Amino acid sequence: MNARDERGSATVLTCFGLAALVVITATLLHLGSAVSVRHRAQSAADLAALAAGVGLDRGGESACAAARAVAERMHAEVVDCTVDDWDVVVTVTAPMLLSSLGIRDARAVARAGPAE
Repeated sequence: MNARDERGSATVLTCFGLAALVVITATLLHLGSAVSVRHRAQSAADLAALAAGVGLDRGGESACAAARAVAERMHAEVVDCTVDDWDVVVTVTAPMLLSSLGIRDARAVARAGPAE
């Protein structure tokens, strides 16, 4: 074999390596973004449930309104707020953008009330 036959092969291999690196980096960025939004949704659910628990003495509607206000300030949406005696269960969604997959929702549930 002649050395001239293999000229430029390192360039091709480097291009494939860089393309693989770009794909891996993009995948890790999407995964990190999804994890971050999931944590934000859980934090919003926790705080919304606590806000609802504090407002239970004013009634269930007032408690759920407090939960919605807190979730909204954290850029999340309360999709369900259930009051059962002194227990409040709040379900929250937070939008996340996953480029080619569009906008998806991260969902989290939290409960506030007396210890069982």
